[in-house]
Formats: sequence, structure tokens, C-alpha cells
Amino acid sequence: MTNATTHRVGILMNGVTGRMGTNQHLIRSLLAIRAQGGVRLSDSEVIMPEPVLVGRNPAKLAALAEKHGLAKWTMDLDMALKDPSCTVYFDALSTGLRPESVKKAIAAGKHIYCEKPTALTTADAYELYTLARKAGVRHGVVQDKLWLPGLLKLKMLVDTGFFGRLLSVRGEFGYWVFEGDHVPGQRPSWNFRREDGGSIIADMFSHWRYVLDDLFGPVKAVSCVARTDIPRRWDDGGARPYACTADDSAYAMFELEGGLLVHFNSSWCVRVRRDDLLVLQVDGTKGSAVAGLRECFVQPLAATPRPVWNPDIESPINFWDGWTKVPNQRAYDNAFKVQWELFLRHVVRGDPFPWNLLEGAKGVQLAEKGRESWQERRWVDVPELKP
Repeated sequence: MTNATTHRVGILMNGVTGRMGTNQHLIRSLLAIRAQGGVRLSDSEVIMPEPVLVGRNPAKLAALAEKHGLAKWTMDLDMALKDPSCTVYFDALSTGLRPESVKKAIAAGKHIYCEKPTALTTADAYELYTLARKAGVRHGVVQDKLWLPGLLKLKMLVDTGFFGRLLSVRGEFGYWVFEGDHVPGQRPSWNFRREDGGSIIADMFSHWRYVLDDLFGPVKAVSCVARTDIPRRWDDGGARPYACTADDSAYAMFELEGGLLVHFNSSWCVRVRRDDLLVLQVDGTKGSAVAGLRECFVQPLAATPRPVWNPDIESPINFWDGWTKVPNQRAYDNAFKVQWELFLRHVVRGDPFPWNLLEGAKGVQLAEKGRESWQERRWVDVPELKP
């Protein structure tokens, strides 16, 4: 590509030394985009992201920058926000720290892209949206599961009418997160402390909101019961025990616009005997589908077996056999990278990007209403957040 126009986009990446920030956002997204030559807009125009690492640990920042050949890192966010070459602020901090930093970036005129949940309360999350809208900056929230291959295949089935009339959706998410005494835990310890923003409701309902809204329709009401199943875990180094104050399992029903019911179990205290860590089963009058992170299996009405209840004999039907795998009809890139590319197009060229801070606030709202339902032991309506 000769005589190309290159749009260099400086991106302040705050919290990038964490697991998600390093692996999904830096390595598998922005560095992968740089390695492919940027985001191609045309034969003569490309977007090239320029990451600047921001954090509190100089040793981790320096090591990460050196490992990946990056020249810029800093512990001074306030100074970094004054750099005119950095037009985007990305936040992967823990949830409780996010609103203050995002507000600073909005005040500095930076475009905002951040992880979810965007805040601990709906009021704080909605305020971030109103501030960004008033400031006229572009803004987006990570909603990565929309680009998982399994869910893309499921959405194709919905959009093409495979199911007929939708009857129900059942979701199972989770795995056993080790306590950290004998086997290291797979999640940071703050996830299990309510006072630090931890909660499986807060974490996962922000995902389920955009997944359900996008695939099946807006969530209108929630009924939820949650628990703290493991009362004690060990810190990230496995040295000291601590009391778990956050919910680690949540069992919910969501009512969607039009009356569709979704039953969703979310737990970090469950052992997996299903196709994947996340599985959605969708049943309709014309067929059913079971989608995981990457694969999706279907059973149309014409291929549905006819079971007869008789527990006195071995079942003559192997129920795993009656399902057909949906083929890969396209190439599937890393879900985080796909959304980063869309956001960069949005920043540079103004391409549509509906996954904004308002959508992030909706996720926080569903978590808040789920917790309210649990505490009050009743169905709770989920009112519309006005744009």
C-alpha cells in the first residue's frame, strides 16, 4: 500500500497489567491489529493504534512494555491525559475505580472505551453516559460475547427464523473456581469481596443483559436468588485466608419484551458437565439449538426423536446423537479484537457503534435489579433507561 493515509490513534490503556487487560485487550487485540498492519479502511487508508500503558506498578509496566516492544508507559494518568496524541482512554481497572478515571478522561476530551461493569451503581453508570454525551466524545463498552462464534451462529438461527416461535431460553454459566489454598484460584480475590466491588451478579448480569437484548429482545423484569456458597478463600498468592462477602452463585429468571422467559444459572461453584463453560439452549416450535462459546448444535422439528417415559429400561435413544453441528460459514476472529476494530472505525470515521456507555449502564441496572429481587424475594421490573 503506497502513499497511504495512516490515522495514528494514541490509546491510554489503564489497568493493562491485569489478566484481561494484558491478554485480551493488549496482546490479542491492539498488538494483533498492529501486526496485521492496522485496521484497513480502504486501499489507501488505515488506522494504526498506538498503545500507551498506564498503571500503578512500574516494574510490571516496564516489563510489559519491553516484552512487546512498546516505548511508552506511565504511572501518571493526569499527565498522560494532557497528551494530545492520545485521543482514546481505555479502562480495565477494577469496577470500583472506573468511574473516577473515566470522568477525568471525559473532562480531558478523550474518547472512552472501557470494560464492564462500568460502575457499581446504575446512577454512576448512567452519569458516565450523560457526561460523555454532553462532552461530545465517542464512547463504547466492551461487550465481547456478541462476537463469540457460538453466539454468532445462534444469532444467525434467530434472524433466519429457524426456531419458529420462540418458547424459552436456558443458560448455564460457570465452573469451579478453586479456593486458593491447595490449588491457585482462577479469578482475582476482589471478585469475592462485596466491599471491593465483587459479585457474580455484578460481573455476569452485565454480560447477560447485552446478550439477551441483542439476541432475543429487551429485558423487562428479573427474579433472582443468589448465595455465597464458599465462605472463605485464600488471597491471590495463596498466603492468607479471607472472608468471602460477595455472592458467588446466582439463579435468575428474566422476562423479555413479548413475554419470552429466560432461566439463567451463573456460578463459580459448579463443576462442568456440559459442552462448554457457557451454554445457551433455545427452544422453539420449529427447532432447538444449543450454543457454547464456539460451537452451536441444532435439532429441527423433523429430526426430533419421540421419547417415551419408561425408567424401568435403558433408554433406546442416545439424546446426544440427534443434534447437528452448525458449520463455520465464515472466519471468526478474536471477539475483543473485532470490537476494538469497530470502535477504532467509530473514532476515526464515525462508523456506527451502538455498544456505548448507555448500554453499559443497562448492564449495571440489571445487576442492581437482580440484587434488589434477591433481597426482597420478588419479581422486579427493569425500566427503560432514556437515551
